[in-house]
Amino acid sequence: MADYKLYAFGESGNCYKVAMMLALTGTEWERLPVDYFNGETRGEAFRAINEMGEAPVLLHKGKVLSQSGVILDYLAAQTGRFGPENEDERREILRWMLFDNHKFTSYYATLRFLVGLQKSGESPVTEFLRGRAKAAFGIVDKHLAASAFLVGNRLTIADLSLAGYIFFDEETGIDLADYPNILAWRARIAAMPGWKAPYNMVPHAPKARG
Repeated sequence: MADYKLYAFGESGNCYKVAMMLALTGTEWERLPVDYFNGETRGEAFRAINEMGEAPVLLHKGKVLSQSGVILDYLAAQTGRFGPENEDERREILRWMLFDNHKFTSYYATLRFLVGLQKSGESPVTEFLRGRAKAAFGIVDKHLAASAFLVGNRLTIADLSLAGYIFFDEETGIDLADYPNILAWRARIAAMPGWKAPYNMVPHAPKARG
């Protein structure tokens, strides 16, 4: 039986970030399915596991860890892989992961959910989200013009955090071809031993029942 158990559903890039970390470190883990589209994360049973009502949640040796950035940091410490090599790198990794949560994943993931999953159509909200996402993508693309990875010129949990959603192909109205350095970075991550595409790692969640 695997020591690591992960509550996850396939459509979540935040879940994929953690699954990708587990795969790239060669860590054995067990997926605990989450029926997201039918409201499981909003139910009392799931909120007893994570009061925030969100996936992913990692269970390991009595610990219950939520928020993908926290889980990535924990796994880096547990596995000795993809973490900082010194205090300056620790702060730099944290800087990019905070940027990811506030600017990079936050806007893009919400845009993808509305346009690509809910098929909401265009609105002032999607236009706003797309503009913010493009601005964040531009910052990352410029940074990657001078570095193969975000920190220390090697793969770290900062990369895994920011890359979580760019492997999905649902429509967003953003053409990644406009960000060639992000595309090259994505290819470098995908070339890492053990990497798998999102839905090959965590299957689709059941669709909402009518």
